[in-house]
Amino acid sequence: MKRILTLLLALLTFSAVAQTPSQAPAQPGRITLVIHGGAGTITRKNMTPEKELAYREVLNKALQTGYGILKKGGTSLDAIEATIRVMEDSPLFNAGKGAVFTHEGKNELDASIMDGSNLKAGAIAGVTNIRNPISTARRVMDKSEHVMMMGVGAEAFAKSQNMEIVEPGYFYTESRWQGLQRALQEEKVQLDHTAPAKTETAPLKPTGPKSGGLLDDKIFNEGKKYGTVGCVALDQYGNLAAGTSTGGMTNKRYGRVGDAPIIGAGTYANNATCAVSATGHGEFFIRSVVGYDISALMEYKGLSVKQAADEVVMKKLVQRGGEGGVIALDRNGNFAMPFNSEGMYRGYIRDNGTSEVLIYKD
Repeated sequence: MKRILTLLLALLTFSAVAQTPSQAPAQPGRITLVIHGGAGTITRKNMTPEKELAYREVLNKALQTGYGILKKGGTSLDAIEATIRVMEDSPLFNAGKGAVFTHEGKNELDASIMDGSNLKAGAIAGVTNIRNPISTARRVMDKSEHVMMMGVGAEAFAKSQNMEIVEPGYFYTESRWQGLQRALQEEKVQLDHTAPAKTETAPLKPTGPKSGGLLDDKIFNEGKKYGTVGCVALDQYGNLAAGTSTGGMTNKRYGRVGDAPIIGAGTYANNATCAVSATGHGEFFIRSVVGYDISALMEYKGLSVKQAADEVVMKKLVQRGGEGGVIALDRNGNFAMPFNSEGMYRGYIRDNGTSEVLIYKD
């Protein structure tokens, strides 16, 4: 009998030690959520009080949405999905409703999400009729054996999962359309200086249902801006997660896909290190594998989340000519929001409800 009791005690001890991260006991004060709404030439001289207020209102709404879920015991994944949906539904950001136009005058959307507790991930790219790409990305992770789907295949999957499908006109905003026209004109001027004159047929203005909005007149030309939105979160169970959503780059061609849906580049999460969401010139973020690099610096060199994020964004990316920023959060609730552009829409909220929204560099 004594031998049996000893064996049972040993089994119970092993079980306790072998707990998965998602089963680890909650630690008070660790709930944290961080967001970004894009980086670029975002300066005070281009901002009016009304426009700044509009951005701050949506960013605060996004923070409070995710925080409300975390405080009620929701997971980091639930909080991230709901938070990003708020920004996707706003025409102020280059994701969902506010997506920019391609060279052909279309809106092509990308999104991804990652679970730091098990390294599962889901992503979609080049979709044109899914209202909230972040939700479909999560369904790819949860309801399929794949990590990434693209184009019509991703759209068919979204329909099978009862995601909200909209007419392409839903994504139309006049400001983004005019942004395309300016980009096309600049492209023509550059061509005129480097090659014989070339005439291209301008894309036709989208027809069909368009959804207006009270914020439409608050969108403005901030200069060069990467309006990708993203969120990283730590829940009461000790689990990290990250998500990113974007409309890509104005005037992009040939089905171009940036870093937002690329796991390890624009999105990455690992309970052992950190969760990262990026915004910026995607090609450079892909080449530098930004999200994973930050995690690797923490894992292999023992850097803090701030040291690792600064090393990648403020040194490596700058040396390689890449512009943008990241939000990064570790398992203890420490976070960093470095960017090497003039500004970045960003914000955070702590366990006690303390929050802050920031826009400019100073």
